Parts: sequence; C-alpha cells; structure tokens
Amino acid sequence: MQKIKSLMTRQGLKSPPESLSDFGALENLRVPGKEEFRELREQPSDPQAEQELINSIEQVYFSVDSFDIVKYELEKLPPVLNLQELEEYRDKLKQQQAAVSKKVADLILEKQPAYVKELERVTSLQTGLQLAAVICTNGRRHLNIAKEGFTQASLGLLANQRKRQLLIGLLKSLRTIKTLQRTDVRLSELLEEEDYPGAIQLCLECQKAASTFKHYSCISELNSKLQDTLEQIEEQLDVALSKICKNFDINHYTKVQQAYRLLGKTQTAMDQLHMHFTQAIHNTVFQVVLGYVELCAENTDTKFQKLQYKDLCTHVTPDSYIPCLADLCKALWEVMLSYYRTMEWHEKYDSEDTASASEGNNMTETEETNFDRGYVKKKLEHGLTRIWQDVQLKVKTYLLGTDLSIFKYDDFIFVLDIISRLMQVGEEFCGSKSEVLQESIRKQSVNYFKNYHRTRLDELRMFLENETWELCPVKSNFSILQLHEFKFMEQSRSPSVSPSKQPVTTSSKTVTLFEQYCSGGNPFEIQANHKDEETEDVLASNGYESDEQEKSAYQEYDSDSDVPEELKRDYVDEQTGDAPVKSVSRETLKSRKKSDYSLNKVNAPILTNTTLNVIRLVGKYMQMMNILKPIAFDVIHFMSQLFDYYLYAIYTFFGRNDSLESTGLGLSSSRLRTTLNRIQESLIDLEVSADPPATLTAAEERKEKVPSPHLSHLVVLTSGDTLYGLAERVVATESLVFLAEQFEFLQPHLDAVMPAVKKPFLQQFYSQTVSTASELRKPIYWIVAGKAIDYEQMLHLMANVKWDVKEIMSQHNVYVDALLKEFEQFNRRLNEVSKRVRIPLPVSNILWEHCIRLANRTIVEGYANVKKCSNEGRALMQLDFQQFLMKLEKLTDIRPIPDKEFVETYIKAYYLTENDMERWIKEHREYSTKQLTNLVNVCLGSHINKKARQKLLAAIDDIDRPKR
Repeated sequence: MQKIKSLMTRQGLKSPPESLSDFGALENLRVPGKEEFRELREQPSDPQAEQELINSIEQVYFSVDSFDIVKYELEKLPPVLNLQELEEYRDKLKQQQAAVSKKVADLILEKQPAYVKELERVTSLQTGLQLAAVICTNGRRHLNIAKEGFTQASLGLLANQRKRQLLIGLLKSLRTIKTLQRTDVRLSELLEEEDYPGAIQLCLECQKAASTFKHYSCISELNSKLQDTLEQIEEQLDVALSKICKNFDINHYTKVQQAYRLLGKTQTAMDQLHMHFTQAIHNTVFQVVLGYVELCAENTDTKFQKLQYKDLCTHVTPDSYIPCLADLCKALWEVMLSYYRTMEWHEKYDSEDTASASEGNNMTETEETNFDRGYVKKKLEHGLTRIWQDVQLKVKTYLLGTDLSIFKYDDFIFVLDIISRLMQVGEEFCGSKSEVLQESIRKQSVNYFKNYHRTRLDELRMFLENETWELCPVKSNFSILQLHEFKFMEQSRSPSVSPSKQPVTTSSKTVTLFEQYCSGGNPFEIQANHKDEETEDVLASNGYESDEQEKSAYQEYDSDSDVPEELKRDYVDEQTGDAPVKSVSRETLKSRKKSDYSLNKVNAPILTNTTLNVIRLVGKYMQMMNILKPIAFDVIHFMSQLFDYYLYAIYTFFGRNDSLESTGLGLSSSRLRTTLNRIQESLIDLEVSADPPATLTAAEERKEKVPSPHLSHLVVLTSGDTLYGLAERVVATESLVFLAEQFEFLQPHLDAVMPAVKKPFLQQFYSQTVSTASELRKPIYWIVAGKAIDYEQMLHLMANVKWDVKEIMSQHNVYVDALLKEFEQFNRRLNEVSKRVRIPLPVSNILWEHCIRLANRTIVEGYANVKKCSNEGRALMQLDFQQFLMKLEKLTDIRPIPDKEFVETYIKAYYLTENDMERWIKEHREYSTKQLTNLVNVCLGSHINKKARQKLLAAIDDIDRPKR
C-alpha cells in the first residue's frame, strides 16, 4: 500500500483521506476522469509486460515522499548528452508512468464499490443513534413520573413484608433443627450405598448448621456426635481406597477422591494410596505363591503361612513353577494396571477441576487446587518407579528360589517369554530398563545357555560324524521362515517386515500393553498351545516338485549340440548356476552344453539333515535372543560357533590335503586359512589324552572346546567311478554355502538386537567367516580335479615324444588325444554324478577350471622335461597345444581357458634373445626353477654361447634364493 501511495504521489495523485472529518480533501485528489479511465482500460495491455515495467522501476522511487525525482534524474545525466539516448530514456520513463497510472486506476476502480457501501453503513448508523437518543429521553421522563407518585401506603406494605420474611426464616430454622435430629439415619444409608461424598457433604453441612444454631439447647450435644461420625467415615474411606489397588473402578475411585477433596485431605489420600499399593504387591505375591505351595505340598503339616516370602518361593515344585510364575505376573499386572488407570484418572479429572476452579474468581481456591494437583502428579510419577522396583524384587526373589537349569529348552524359553513380557510392561509402565530383572535373568540365561549350547555342539559333532552327506529333499521354494523355529520372525516382522519393503503408513501407532488390555484381558495368559499347530510343508517327494519335472529331469542330452547364449541366459542363472523352477522343454535340455549340470533337477536348495538341524538350532537361539535382548551378544557368539564348527568339519572332511596344498594350485586364500586357524585355536579340542589339565583356567578353556569331528566310514572318497565322492562333496560344500546364505539373510535381524559396543564382533564374524564359506569350494573340488585325470600318464606320453625334429609337422602328438579322452571321461562322470545331485554352475566351472589349470601346468612340466628340442619341435608344441584348446572348447563353456597364457608364454620364450630372456626370467616368477633352467639349457642352448647361458642360470638362481 505504501508503494501505491508513493507512486500516486509521483504521478501527482494524493492518498485517500484518513478520516471522515477530512472528507473534503477528496476534492484535491486527482482521480482520472471517466474518459481517462476508459482510455486507460481500452488500451491493449499485457499484464505480464506491465508488471515487468513496474518491477523495472528503480527502488529509490519507492523510498520516501521527500525524494526529489528531478534532482535525481538530472544527477544521472552523463557529462556529454546524447539526444537519442535521452529520448529513449524519456520514453522508458513514460512507459513506466503509464503502467503505474493504469495500475492505480485499476486499484481505484476495484475499491470504489467498497467505499460506497461503507458510506451507506455510516449513514445508517447515524440514523440509529438518533433513534436511541429519543428512547432515552422518553425513559427519563417516565422515571420522574414514578418517583413523584410514591406514597406512605406503599411504605406500610413494605414493613409488613419484612415481618413476613422474618417469620419464614424462623420456621426454616425450626425445620433445620428437626432435620439435624434425624441425620444419623441418612448418614448410615449413604455409607451403605458407598456414597462417601454425599455422606461427608451431609456431615459437614450438619456441622455448619449446628454451629449456626448452637444457642439452642437441643443442639449442644450434636457437634461431638457429628465429629465421631466424620472420623468413622474417614476409616471406611481408607478401606475403600485400598480396594482400588487390585481392581480399579472409575466410579468408585471418583467417589473416594471427591470425598477426600471435601475433607481437604487430597495429599493425605495420595500418601495412603501408595502405602496400599506397596502392601497390595506384598500380599498378592505371597498369596499366589502360598496357594501353589500348599496345593503341591506333600507334607500338609508344614505351616507355610509363617514362612517368609523368600523361603516360601523355594518350596515351589518344578511342575507348578511356570503356572505359578504366570499367575504371579498376572496378579502383579492387575496391581500395575490399577496404578496406570489411577494416573489416567488424575490426568483427566484434575485438569477439569483446575479449569472449573479457574472459571471462578476465587484466586485462593485456584492456587490451592493447582498446588494439590502438582503434589498429586509428582507423587504419582515418583510412585511409578517405586512400584516397579517392588515388582522386580518380588519376581527376582521368585526366580532365585528355583534353579532354572532343570527345565527343558521349551519351558525355559516360556519362562523367558513371561519375564520378557514383564520387562516390557515395566518399560511401558515407567520407562525403566528393568535392571534388577535383567541382571538376574541374564546370569541364569547365560549359564543355562552355555550348558545347552555345549550339549548342542556335542550333538552336532555326532550328527556330522554319522552324516552320509545325502541330499535332503526340500521344495524349490524352501525358506527358513517356513520352519517352526522361525515363526517368531514372521510375527516380529509383521510391523516391520523389511525396512526397504515395508509400506509407509503415517497413521500407524504403536499400541502399548496397557492400552491393549486396559478394558480387559491379561498379557500373561498362558496359551493352550505353545507350538504352532501348522505342519511344516518343506520336504519334496524325491527332491522334485512334480512327476512331470522328474520325467523332464532325466532326458538324454545331445552332447554335440551347443546351446545359444540367449537360451543359456533364459534357463540358467549365470550368477548361481541354478535353474528356474519352471519346467523346460526337451529340445532345450538337449541343446545345452556339457558343463551345464544345473538343468537336470529342480532348483531346490542343496542341504543335508545336519544342515537343517543347524538351521533349527539357529532359530531356537534367535528365539532366546529375541525374548531376552540383554544376552544377545552371548547368543550370537554361540551361533557363530555353530557355523564355525560346521565350516571346520566340511574343511576337515573334504578340503584338507597337505600334498595337494603344497603345490600352490587350489591353495585356499589367506583369509580362509586365518579363519580356519582361529576356529581350530578357539573351538577345537585337539588334545586326545585323558590327563587332567594343569590349571583351572586350562580346564575351563578345554571345557568350552569340542573335539575335531571324523568323517563317517560310510562315506567313500577314494573311488574314481564316483569322481572321488564328488556327490558327497557337492552336498557338503553347497550345504555350507546355503547355510552361509541363511546367516546373511538373518544379519539385519541380528544387527538390530546386537548391542552397539558389540557390533564389531558381528561385522567381523560376517566379513571373516560367513563370507569365506564359498571359498572352500576351491580346495575341496581341487582334490577331485587332481585325481580325476591321469596327469602322470600324460607326462609319460610326452616323454616319449621326439621334439628335435627337422621338419614342421602337420599332425599333433598322441598325448593330446589321450588328454582329451580323459576330459571326455571326466565329463561323462560329471553327468553320472549330476543324476544323483544337482551340480550348480559355479561348482562345475570350478571343477573344469581346476582340471584345465592342472592339465596346462602338466603340459608345461612335460615341455620342461624335454632333453632336446629344435625350432620345428617348438612349432610342434604350439600345434599340440592349439589342437588341445580347440577340442577342449567344445567340452566346456569356460572362457577364457585358464592358464592358457601360462603355456603359450612358455613356448614363445624359446624365440627370445639373450637380453630379452634375462628380463623375461625376472618378470615371470610363476615358473619353477626347473622349468626356467630347462628353457635356458635345452631350448636356448642352440643359439646362445656358454657365457650367456651361465648368466641366465645365475639370474634364475637369484630368483630362487628367497624361496629357500
């Protein structure tokens, strides 16, 4: 508005008058006439362009009214004037002035109807005021007439009326005295009806009336009698207050609080209430435990009523322990719920009383009400922690009265579930972390769980030593969430299934137990069926989902046809090697390559009964951890030991072979070796002697260790027909990989319950142990690859080849055909094994890679054994190797061929000069000393002198020296 006024000033316009008294100033206001308005409005206008013109006006024009525009514009003129520029600038100012004028005109036209309407309203108001003045004048005239007409007869009437009123008051006093004489009967009726506010109100009114009429002789003895009655009401009121502690009734409590408020003892009532709650907790737990002890006692002569609560808890029998604990928590819940509802009542009704007191103008009463309310609120808040501490101590005493190690796992879990629910109640009740209960149950849980875990480890060793590593047939859609032990995760995941997949609902609100059971029910009701009645539908018939899939699985395949890349992508998962669940056509199966061994069975997980037992154990462990989060670290630590022992057993059974490991091929990674060493040192008991340990510490450490498992004698790993137990190796290794995948799946859940200070342990377990499971494939399958092909026979055949030929050969040597036959036989055996166990693509790739790598290194070793070799012989080596590669690529899909460069580089090194050869030797340390020496002595001996050969041999010796 200020801007518009300023613009109006600049255009020669004045602002509207500030008041009606200045209405005449409108004459000086330069308002555009009708013609001007019409011209302005009829001009074609572009609102956006006009607004841009107004926005382009300099800010200084909107500053103050005293601003001198002319001076400002003259000062802006340049020293040298340009007529054209001045005219352009003048036109710009005119355009801005026109835009502002049009804007002002539009605003005036817009406000003109409101101005006319307001002027009409002022005129109407003036007419109303004139009418009111006439009415007031007439009223004053009539009042003067009434004053002059008042006479003495009217005063006589008033005197008689006064006497009548006095007599009526006397009659009322006599009736009140008569009523006071009958007060006792009415007070007794009100007390029987538990109408304590009405009784106190009546008693107080009687006392007040008695003090008013104390000058009458008949009322003299009534005061003392009313005082005795009031004290009797207070005693009954205290009894009524104690009933609130076990079964809160809103109407009953409202009457009690109103009664105390009438007595002016609100603070005293709150002190008494807390005393009653403390007494109620003690009496409740004692009566519950006493009832079970007397019910199950063999000796009825024992006076259990005289025992202390602590001693009484030791007489609870194991059979009645859980029902008694449930009833104990149910009774304590009722007390805590009553206290919770008491606080709710005060939050609701105290605020209403304060508001009603504030509406009255009695400041003293309002201050007293606020003070009482503040005291009650503080007392109730302080009582929350006190009552919860009493509850914890009573339950802790009960828990310590019996050794929980005597219970079975399910019963122990049920006890933990009850205590966990009680701790949840405590946290919702007062925000406390239940330190007393947590410490008590944590110690017993850890001790119980240590013994339980030790027993489970021994059972796991027994299972592993009796495991024949046969495939456990499960359905292709098998998930650990289908097992009974993981049903709790579906319940806990229902509000938060997965942070990334959970639908966002802004209206969702967590319902506390007090809100859920406030109107009825009890969170500690024992369920009739602890276990899920649903049956586990995880096993498949013969490992197949249907007969059609089983028939499709055993179709004969065409070994000469190649599968296109498009079909391979459609029917094989290149990452996992698993086939999809959907059935495939016979033509597709026939067209696959020989290395795709994952299409012959349904895409079901590879696991054993032992693996399933370990997964079930993990589910049980997680149940305990989920119920009692303070022991989460201990439980996860024991879970990691289950995985550690399983991994160590698989390595011990199928992956340990020192002779093959020393060759450097198939060597396990340093991370895997570190993990295996850690497991062996921390978990495996390698001492076989029965001598007692020297120290107590050593005894404790050995007690926590498990003997190393031994492979069942039923598992044969030495038969070449079965590819040295390849089926068992696949089942064992892939079951370990599957188990690692399940641990990966459970990681978010474990991470959520793990204490923050212990999270590095969990991260280390996953990064250094779980992630190494797949690395066991290499050493385990390397043993099969090392025995599946007769590499010694190939070396023998290569030794019989004459390499110092004088002409270039066109036919490759016999050892190449022999080696290819070995690979074809290996391929057939893989097919036979795949009929028993599905061989995933990563497994087949590793097997082929190991075999090819060993074959190529054997070829280099055979070339290194050559005594004489010519240029034509070196060309023959290249011919043999190329023939081998060409035939091999038809048998396998692996690209590139492993160690292909290892052979080709060794062959091509023959053509290097002396200087290049010395540099080549230093760069290629992957070859053995024997291979490098043979290359210098035999292959290069024909075209270098003795001195150069000695120099190269010295370089080889320098390279070999650090290895010694």
